[in-house]
Amino acid sequence: MLSAFANSLRIPELRQRIFFTFGMIFICRLVAVVPTPGVDAVLLRQFIDQLHNMAGGSFVGMFDLFSGGALQNCAVGALGIMPYISASIILQLLTAVVPSLERLAREGDAGRAKITQYTRYLTVFLCVVQGYAMAVTLENPEAFGVPGKIVHMEGWGFRLLTIVTMTTATMLLMWLGEQITDRGIGNGISIIITIGIVSSLPSAIQKAIAMFRPVDGVVQFTVFHAVGLLVMILAVIITVVAVTQAQRKIPVQYAKRVVGRKVYGGQSTYMPLRVNYAGVMPIIFAQAILMFPPKLLEMIPVDFFQRLAIHLRPDTTLHNILYGLMILFFSYFWVATQFNPVQISDDLKKHGGYIPGIRPGKPTAEFLDHTMTRITLAGAIFLAIIAVIPSIMAQNFRVPWIVAQFFGGTSLLIIVGVMLDTMRQIESHLVTRYYDGFLKKGKLRGRR
Repeated sequence: MLSAFANSLRIPELRQRIFFTFGMIFICRLVAVVPTPGVDAVLLRQFIDQLHNMAGGSFVGMFDLFSGGALQNCAVGALGIMPYISASIILQLLTAVVPSLERLAREGDAGRAKITQYTRYLTVFLCVVQGYAMAVTLENPEAFGVPGKIVHMEGWGFRLLTIVTMTTATMLLMWLGEQITDRGIGNGISIIITIGIVSSLPSAIQKAIAMFRPVDGVVQFTVFHAVGLLVMILAVIITVVAVTQAQRKIPVQYAKRVVGRKVYGGQSTYMPLRVNYAGVMPIIFAQAILMFPPKLLEMIPVDFFQRLAIHLRPDTTLHNILYGLMILFFSYFWVATQFNPVQISDDLKKHGGYIPGIRPGKPTAEFLDHTMTRITLAGAIFLAIIAVIPSIMAQNFRVPWIVAQFFGGTSLLIIVGVMLDTMRQIESHLVTRYYDGFLKKGKLRGRR
């Protein structure tokens, strides 16, 4: 592997792409630390810490995780890349149900460019809404139990300034992500999210070390706990990599066609169906929805609803059960909206392809639907288990949340997925230049 890293710097084009990516990442980290103008730094830190402790592992905590700590710093990039991700998800879901968007998606590069344009417009709209909400929240910190005034100059002047700066920062991050995709290595948006998650790793290591120090002469965690945590994180990472890579290979045979003196088709290939087809999306959807019921129930002045709101908080067993069930539901929901067995069956039939033992047309669509339903169940159960591991560790074993989030959940899935995708791209560059890659030793050698 070390030789593969060394070989990566020997290829001029790949070296330029890697250094360009690092340069863009440096700019992204600057956006995450430049503070929002017009606020009191000391009171701001108290307010954000209070909000972060209240959020814990909820959607607000995930929002801060995706922004690379910019929300906790209330930086100009506090909104992070999340508005663009939300807009992309909304357009992707609408493409499956709106006929006009579905036609655009089938028009090739021109249609995708139009959908990308709509995504950017929606991103600006979401940035304006979320920037305004951020400004109003900073003007009313007493609602979260923080006395004092965080904002020096309240009113529409501060609100407009916050909206403009945060919207500009998000659009800059979106542009940087697109530049990384075009001129760097890996998927730019995914790399920006991953770097934001990894930026909290030093703080997590510091908290993990502090866990094993005595507090008032009492040692809460011992060496045996440390060994158990190391074994657990290795097992979780290995499992996440295995399931992320896992796929069901459906054999596909293409019939031979004779055109003049040439013979086309006749080759055998396979159709890969991923076990974790939905990726991290079910977790994001479940977290986004479960953050609202406790807040809404707390507003109802009835004792029953107040107790129910307490049981629905992120640190409760009922919340974890509902969390897991919603992940199962959204896993199938995502597959139902994004995986179209009828269209796949029709495309195979048009190109003379068929699955051995399955008749073309409707039987092929039913077979793909039945197969995808079964493997999605395995992927959904895996997602549910991985998602609740950080909550269980934080609740039952008193592990700090910043440490527990690296043992599963959204952060680990994103890091593993992005790292695997980036390594595949570097691997393709190395193999193309006759170098050994990361995963397998190449059979081709450069000429001496």
